[in-house]
Amino acid sequence: MAQNRQQSTARNFTKTVVYSEATCRLRRSVAARLARVQVALEARGLGLKVFDCYRPLSVQRKFWTLVPDPRYVADPRKGSRHNRGAAVDLTLVTSDGADIAMPTDFDDFSVRAHRDYAHLPADALANRATLAAAMVREGFVPMPTEWWHFDAPDWQRFPISDEPTKPPARR
Repeated sequence: MAQNRQQSTARNFTKTVVYSEATCRLRRSVAARLARVQVALEARGLGLKVFDCYRPLSVQRKFWTLVPDPRYVADPRKGSRHNRGAAVDLTLVTSDGADIAMPTDFDDFSVRAHRDYAHLPADALANRATLAAAMVREGFVPMPTEWWHFDAPDWQRFPISDEPTKPPARR
């Protein structure tokens, strides 16, 4: 799998640091698609901030224990696109890395995060549309219930993996 830098923070629905390494691991073809999205957005004064990429199946099991709702967390018995290195959770930022208005925060499991939810400020709707259009142009498939989640179109061809990432440092 190709690797890129990503945040390793507690900014997720568990409110804990899940990964200690700040690395976004993706299949090479998926990473290449994502790199093309970044280049296209840079021309518009925007960029991508990545929240999550590859996720070991063991972490998927923990997530499912916390939120056993297939609208938001994949059932580990089936595996997820993240477990295959073929999904990415991300948002738009300005060219200097500042967050911009989006419908909700990352990992918000409410109807406000659904792609068809329309009762939002105009700038959040426009930014959500900009992100989706940029990702779809490169073949990514948006998830209906999470504005931040995109799957590679060929995710089925990749095997589910439980290759560990570095465990979070104990404090």
